[in-house]
Amino acid sequence: MAKTFNTVGACEPSRHYMVDLHGRLMEIKKLVDNGDYFAINRARQYGKTTTLRLLKKYLQPDYSVISMNFQKLSSAKFRDEDTFSRAFANEFLKKAIPEREAGRISPELLQKLGHRQGSGQRLFDLTELFEILSEICGASKKRMVLMIDEADQASGNQVFLDFLGMLRAYYLDRDETPAFHCVILAGVYDIKNLKLKLRPDGGHRYNSPWNVTAPFSINMSFLPKDIGTMLQEYEAEHPTGMDIESLAQGLYEVTGGYPYLVSCLCKKLDEARAGWNLAELQMAIRDLLKEPNTLFEDVIKNIQNNPSFSKLAEQLIIHGANVVFERSNPAIGLGAMFGILTEKDGKTMVSNVIFETLMLNYFTSIAATDALSQSEYLEKSQYIRHGKLDMEKVLCRFSEFMKSEYRREDGNFLERQGRLLFLAFLRPIINGTGHYAVEPQTRQNMRMDVQIFYGRETFIVELKLWRGTAYEQQGYSQLAGYLDAKGLRQGYMVSFCTNVKKPQENQWLTYGGHEIYETVVECG
Repeated sequence: MAKTFNTVGACEPSRHYMVDLHGRLMEIKKLVDNGDYFAINRARQYGKTTTLRLLKKYLQPDYSVISMNFQKLSSAKFRDEDTFSRAFANEFLKKAIPEREAGRISPELLQKLGHRQGSGQRLFDLTELFEILSEICGASKKRMVLMIDEADQASGNQVFLDFLGMLRAYYLDRDETPAFHCVILAGVYDIKNLKLKLRPDGGHRYNSPWNVTAPFSINMSFLPKDIGTMLQEYEAEHPTGMDIESLAQGLYEVTGGYPYLVSCLCKKLDEARAGWNLAELQMAIRDLLKEPNTLFEDVIKNIQNNPSFSKLAEQLIIHGANVVFERSNPAIGLGAMFGILTEKDGKTMVSNVIFETLMLNYFTSIAATDALSQSEYLEKSQYIRHGKLDMEKVLCRFSEFMKSEYRREDGNFLERQGRLLFLAFLRPIINGTGHYAVEPQTRQNMRMDVQIFYGRETFIVELKLWRGTAYEQQGYSQLAGYLDAKGLRQGYMVSFCTNVKKPQENQWLTYGGHEIYETVVECG
């Protein structure tokens, strides 16, 4: 069977194109060799399950590995100690079969665990469960490692907290009482600090039932060199002539190395069979942003359900706010936990271009007023000539629209809403054939650079507040530098102006060897 790029469930090396994870497995094994208990907390679809499955195989020559998944246990299994102990023992016995057959675990002790699991004559509590598990660990011919995937599925249950407390107690006493050599829990939520409602009439409080964990700081995102290993594997089977280094860098720049997003874009490039290059990558990004998926739905739900996070995201994306990264801030912590936000040079940033564009699309849809949605200005045919986008016409008509609908608004309105309104105006024009992205480094204060991809053409539009001729020259210089970096000769500028001494409207000019078209949005 031919290999594919997998975007659903765990990846299997024999069936899927994958990055080379050997280096990552080596790093994790160092924690295991050290006897650490640790948690792998990463966002959804970040490769946790795939990593655990490969890690199990990687550790098996040296350890007896029991790998479980709490997603297989229904919430009813956590209602009390007896029910949980029996359910845990049942899953443990299933996973221990290979170790028993290899002669690494005592069949007699497993039989003892099975007898208690199946007996309903008396209660089977956590104390007894751990006494038997301790015996199994002590008699095992190899040190035992316990892995639990989707561990946070049970985080709202007191019996689970008690289970973690038992793991901690045996860890602290393992010099005298046999225990698991290493325990690994994986999930989205930080298992070290669980929020639990203890009583129906009680409030929420944080509990630290497993505070013996070692830090897990291993980078699980895909760096360009990692992505390159997957592209090399594909190229060996399907020679395309792709520039692996350039494409790997391009994939990293738009995804931030988010494993699911990398696989999605590669899958689209494979299915399109139109070429593996940066131009086709932009087409794949366009198509991905148009499709619903659970990851995108989670991003938008976090905006809709958390006003503080929504406000933070808007400040970061639209206004270029400089926010210190502090994970204890609930809004920042939430965004980081779900992989939406990250830290760069001590600042809070959106983790990748795709998430940023997704959220921009959401904010622009909210900003789209009735005047805009019903406007004749959005008749798409007037902007397309022979299949190409007439960006000059787009900017002229946007300026006319703003003068018609918003000329009475003050400068504060333009600074707050102007960028959103331009993107809301642009989106239905390019929708279906193109998309846009914002350059993260240029959204501070008075300036934002927008890359617009339509078909296989790229346009750069700088949005800025006009504050006089000195700032105007600075704006031209900045745009020319950005055009140089992108290898483009023509650029565009939208100047939001509240000053009666506004610059000449709708002009082409030459600056630094580039042609720049500028339009002015007058306000006041």
